[in-house]
Amino acid sequence: MDIRKPYTQIGGNDSYSGRSYDEQYITAFIFKHELPCNPTTAFLTPALRNHNRIMTLDLQLEGRSAALYKTALELLDDIATTRVTAKMVLTQIVRELTAIRDAKRERMVSLLQSLETHQVELPLSAERILTLIEQHLKLPHSSRLPVFIVAAAYESVGATIEERIRPLQAHNAADSQTGAVGDVEIVLKSEHLIAAYEMKMRRVTKDDIDAALQKLQHHRLEHYIFITTESVEFVVHEYAASLYALTGGTEVVILDCMGFLRHFLHFFHQNRQAFLEIYQRLVLGEPESAVRQELKEAWLALRQAAQT
Repeated sequence: MDIRKPYTQIGGNDSYSGRSYDEQYITAFIFKHELPCNPTTAFLTPALRNHNRIMTLDLQLEGRSAALYKTALELLDDIATTRVTAKMVLTQIVRELTAIRDAKRERMVSLLQSLETHQVELPLSAERILTLIEQHLKLPHSSRLPVFIVAAAYESVGATIEERIRPLQAHNAADSQTGAVGDVEIVLKSEHLIAAYEMKMRRVTKDDIDAALQKLQHHRLEHYIFITTESVEFVVHEYAASLYALTGGTEVVILDCMGFLRHFLHFFHQNRQAFLEIYQRLVLGEPESAVRQELKEAWLALRQAAQT
């Protein structure tokens, strides 16, 4: 095989399917050893997809950073011209990845231990928790966090209100693929779906609501709730409010993310510490492809500062 031909479309007896290798071997290997990689892209990354020509040094790959892709092409050329063996490269890649993985694990253990040593008898107030969550939301790459806010809220009071959330779908999974109605789905003990939440790290538009109406043609819900981190335009709010009769009894509503959380933490004040612990568990347990390591470490640092 010519390592520079990761697509059978390139042609020749020495081309191969890089995607097939990913699906059959690489993804499982990444999961098994918890390597710091995105296990679902690889040859599907935008810089590599749709190239049906040999990956030579003159190929212009559009990806960030440009130097990274230039170096990758040079490495493929080194292997193809036998300046280095594929086995040597693979060995070094795994060595580097395990070193990065172990270093991240050590940092997380250290941060968690430090957090434990700063535990205080008096739980954080609801307003202090709100400040903590708001600081976390303002960090880069935080689009997954509103999902955890709503999920943690329901999970912390599920026994009281006799409602629970369905298992969360992957961050990059489209509703059309999973069959989900929203980012967070609420069911009763009977598994009857009663509400769905859709998260937006931007303003909600009428087009967003119209897309939700398409889903509601196949699902009878009590509520379809948009959670947004931006302000809500009056005309959009009015449009959502006008749909109750049209949907046959589904209330479509747009809520500010922090406003939702503030009301929840004060209404269920005794559950605020449970909410905090569940939110942390969800954040730390999410794959890096959805919540970056930096965002997890930042949460622990923010919480320690809040408790000190």
